[in-house]
Amino acid sequence: AAPPEYREFASGARYLRYLVTTRAEAPRRRVDVLPITLWDPPASLVTEPGIVGQPVWFVASIERRFWDAGDGRRSRIELVGRSVELRSPSEADMQ
Repeated sequence: AAPPEYREFASGARYLRYLVTTRAEAPRRRVDVLPITLWDPPASLVTEPGIVGQPVWFVASIERRFWDAGDGRRSRIELVGRSVELRSPSEADMQ
């Protein structure tokens, strides 16, 4: 859905964030965009994180993040990746 975002923090922590588009046909047609964060990604993904529209496979856990905003408490659901595999468009068509 967007170019991958790489950040490195003063603490040394690093993350790579993808916005992944998913499509479903049943029970009704819909499209969702999900944020997937990969903490301390392998160097190969930092140098070549993929491109918009490239299929990816993730193994991830679902986490809900909470924070206090000026107008109240907020939350967001996020997928935290444990591994990611970039795929070619032809491989995605075969699945």
